[in-house]
Amino acid sequence: MDYLIVGLGNPGTKYEFTRHNVGFDVVDEIAKKNLLEFKPAEHSLKAEWNYKGKKILLLKPQTFMNLSGKAVNHWLKWYKIPTQNLLIIVDDIALPVGKLRYRASGSPAGHNGLKDIQLQLGTEVYNRLKFGVGNDFKPGRQADFVLSKFNETDRATVNLSIDLAMDSVLFFIANGMEKTMGKYN
Repeated sequence: MDYLIVGLGNPGTKYEFTRHNVGFDVVDEIAKKNLLEFKPAEHSLKAEWNYKGKKILLLKPQTFMNLSGKAVNHWLKWYKIPTQNLLIIVDDIALPVGKLRYRASGSPAGHNGLKDIQLQLGTEVYNRLKFGVGNDFKPGRQADFVLSKFNETDRATVNLSIDLAMDSVLFFIANGMEKTMGKYN
């Protein structure tokens, strides 16, 4: 494998299409568009794919959000994928609904999935695609908010942004992080 593309989320129908699962939504759409099927694997659901001569592993950790690092670290080591070829797709409450932002490093900014990934990898230097889910919640209600579904208007925006996110992931694989940040940020 050359690249590991990870969508973060929580397993189970209870969490489908929630704000916290937007990472799953993006990799699901990549798989759907390329006729790929996710199969159970160690700590994950995974789909393998070839794109422009590169072998790609699409991953949906099944460890629940707060333990995402276990699956990410396992598959990076298993396939000996360099960290610069890792991309984590994650929800971000600091961004407006549907806004995309690429980062090559940084703090987890309070996101427990990213905290665990950084703990498991031992570094904050790894690529991420932050997907805005908004922040229209009352103080102390953040968990309820990210586990809620998008309203109809926001869902339409999110669906358009998922298409853009898919295009940007392909661009990342073909061109690297620096050019991707230049084009999509």
